[in-house]
Amino acid sequence: MVLVVWLHLLAAVSWIGGMVFLSLVLVPALRREGVSSQRTALFRVIAFRFRAVVWFSIAVLVITGPILLAHRGLSLLEPSRWPAVLTAKLSLVLLLLALTGVHDFAVGPRVSRIQPLPESDRTEIDRLLITWSPWLARFSLVLTLVILFLAVALVRT
Repeated sequence: MVLVVWLHLLAAVSWIGGMVFLSLVLVPALRREGVSSQRTALFRVIAFRFRAVVWFSIAVLVITGPILLAHRGLSLLEPSRWPAVLTAKLSLVLLLLALTGVHDFAVGPRVSRIQPLPESDRTEIDRLLITWSPWLARFSLVLTLVILFLAVALVRT
């Protein structure tokens, strides 16, 4: 069971740590004056590589999570027996997975296609996507931190 907990934590740490790094280190560093000409391409390459880490982490979490629940005598098939904190955590996990999928497979690729276009060629929807895409990522980070808090609370119940 220690190995399962370790894998679960390693996957969570990889995902959350990467999100914190992108948000608090990479993006601010790329906004500096000297990097502006290559920042979009560099960010795209890094984010694309991180996407593989995220989805591998998700797979590990989806596999190990139910095992950890079963070890506590809980089942995904019996939500009426779940503690309230588990219900909240799993609800937010589903929301986070949906947001991550939308960001990685719809919004992100579309923004990548829009950014090279001159401002005059962008539609109103294009401008909205460019404006809101970073906020979607930030909201996902906050949501992830809330899920982490709930995970700690769950372990303590």
